[in-house]
Parts: sequence; structure tokens; C-alpha cells
Amino acid sequence: MRGLIRLYRFLFVEHRSLTAVTIVFFVSLVVAFSTGFWLVSRLAYVILIGVPLAYVWSRRNLRGVEVTVERHLDRLQAGQLFEERISVENRSWFSKLWLEVDDPSELPGHRAGRVLALAPRRGRTWRVATPCARRGLFWVGPVTVITGDPFGLFRHRRRFGRRQSVLVYPRAVELPNFYVPPANLPGEGRFRRRTHYVTPNASGIRPYEYGDSFNRIHWPSTARTGEIMVKLFELDPASDIWVILDLQEGVHAGQGEDSTEEYGVRIAASVARFFLMANRSVGYMAYGSRLDVEEAERGVQHYTRILEALALARAEGDVPLEDLINAEGRRFGRHTTVVVITPSTDEAWVAALGALAGRGAKLAVILLEPSTFDEAAADSLLVFGALAASDVYTYLVKRSDDLMSALAGGVEAPVSAASRGMR
Repeated sequence: MRGLIRLYRFLFVEHRSLTAVTIVFFVSLVVAFSTGFWLVSRLAYVILIGVPLAYVWSRRNLRGVEVTVERHLDRLQAGQLFEERISVENRSWFSKLWLEVDDPSELPGHRAGRVLALAPRRGRTWRVATPCARRGLFWVGPVTVITGDPFGLFRHRRRFGRRQSVLVYPRAVELPNFYVPPANLPGEGRFRRRTHYVTPNASGIRPYEYGDSFNRIHWPSTARTGEIMVKLFELDPASDIWVILDLQEGVHAGQGEDSTEEYGVRIAASVARFFLMANRSVGYMAYGSRLDVEEAERGVQHYTRILEALALARAEGDVPLEDLINAEGRRFGRHTTVVVITPSTDEAWVAALGALAGRGAKLAVILLEPSTFDEAAADSLLVFGALAASDVYTYLVKRSDDLMSALAGGVEAPVSAASRGMR
């Protein structure tokens, strides 16, 4: 059955014109032999000579064609332009009358196709700029050149270059007045935890190892011991920030850019950026198709890793938020502030947050109102009340809210969850 389907597609879909000409050729032969009419015999001769010529034409029309593509960036942020430069050159001594050049891509709005006619030893170059309207992983290329004969009987294609991935990060917004409750620092306000970053807190020395920076050398100890010694550092007294994004499929509402999934991803990127710009250690956790954890670190490279995770995040998980918190709660203690981003209207996860508060962790919740994204979705009034009763610092974000205003704060004094979220 599959063989018959392939034969049908080959004859009547992919090579419809050639099939029609072949039928006309055999009909002309039958009529010419049966009647001797000169016109149909001449038609058969024309077809017999013209079809091979058309095939040779279409094959040679691709010879000597070279295509180069320049794509300088494969990591961009939503809202930026993905730019590429496509050059098509005819290196033969014959003109190319009909070349269809296409650069296929999964990027929304990407249009790079051209139909060209090239003179001998000439070329064409054009630039394509595609706005990155949506986060995610997309593929571009390879560039395909399609040509044929003047009668449309044959079509040949050739691919140039390779398929390339383009990762579009979510767009983060600036949060100048964002505030979450500070965690309680252990001991005398310093973490007894080593770090590879240079901080104001030097905790000791050790022998020099290959790859250590020269600015870490402790010269007095080196002079005293006769061996090159480098300084060890500890984290300065600042709590860890953990961002937990709820990616359970059943709790999200809305479609496309106006969905709780996209709002949650943008908020997570913005919160991570806010604290990392302040040189704080930020961790990220979510459970979509799998558990995704980025341990609490600081720096631009760590922010890039979080953005990569958020670019691929999809609300397709089957693990409820309360199960995720209960399973991973051992990570959070008195030196941790946990920021939960969720549209869930199930009060069970509020009780799980209460267990974290019992361990000394400070809590903040960014609650997405699902009923504003989908009229059929439940509202978050009961969850909001439960958070207020538990004295959890809460922001309430609705559809079409300006995130900079919705997450504005900056008040160090305790504020009730209810009044905080309704601003």
C-alpha cells in the first residue's frame, strides 16, 4: 500500500507535468502509427527531443552555483534581531535564469527566500533581519537552491551550509524596587563555605595550583614559606535566593504570549537578573518535562545558564508544586530566601511553604491570577487569603500588568501580604 502511495505522489504530485507530457507522447505515437497523421508524429518527435533537453537544462542550471551564509549570533534575547547575510554566486560562464533560494527556519516571521536570475560570473547578496518574538530553541537552514527547466517538467535542489540552532532567551525587565524578606544569616554573619570567586572575605591560604590567578597570591606567606601560596575566599554575608517556577501543566492558563507560562518565565528571568546584578547567589528550580536545577551561584555566566533553562522551559510537567517543594525542601534553610512563581489555585502548596518557614527559610510568592488569562480558569482568592493568613510576602500579577509596576516595592519594613499584593 505504501508503495502505491509513493508511486501516486511521484507521478501525480511531484512530477505532474512530466506525467502529462509522457501520456501525450504515448497517445501521439499510437495515433501516428494508426492513422499516419503527420502532425501527431511531429509532436511525438518534439517531445522525444525536448524532454531530455529540459532535463539537461535543469541539471546544468545548478552547476557553478555557490552559496555562503553568515550568521554571527546564535544566542539572542526576545525582542532582538536575528541577522544573517546570504550570498549567491554564479561561477560558471552561463547565465542562471531561474534560481529559487530559500533559507528555511522555525523562527516566527523569518522570510529569506528570493527568486534570482544571475549573469555569468556574477552574484547577489542580501541581508535578512528577523525579530525574535518568542523564546525557545529554533533551527535555521540549510539554504536550499531549487531550479528547473522552462517547461516546469523537472525540478532539482541543492543544499548549502548546515542546519544551525538559535536559542532565544526570555526578555527580562528591570525591577528597581523589588523586595523580598531577607534571610537570617547563620553564626556571626558569614557563611563557612568556600567559593572560587574573589570576595572581601579571605579565610586561609593554600599552595599554588596550575590555573590560579596571580592576583590571588599571598606574597607575605610566599616570602615566609619559600613556596607560592594563594588566598582562599569565603562567600560574603548575603543569603541565597532560590527561584522556584511552577511548570505543572494543569495549573497554567492562556495562550501564547498572553499566558501564565510566558509571564512566569519572564518574571523568573527578571528576578534572577535583579539579584545577580546585586552580586547575590541565585538558584533556579522547576519541574517541566524533567527536574531542572541550577545551584545557587553568582555571576554573568550563571545568569546565562538560568536564561538557557528558562528559554527551554515548558509548562508540561505532571509534578504538583507542593510535591516539588517537599522533595527539594532540604536545600533551603535559615540562610535562604525562596521566591515561588505560580498560577496554582490549589492551597496544598501553601502548607508546603509553611514547612519551609518552620526550617527558618524566608518566603516570597509571585502569584499569577489565572482567571485574568482565561475566563474559564479559577480565581486565586482562596490561595491569596491562605498566603495572607500565613504571613507570606505576596505579589499578585494579572494579565496585561506592567511587571515593573506590579513587582515594585523596596520597603524594608514588614508589609502584610494582602496589602502588598493589591498594589
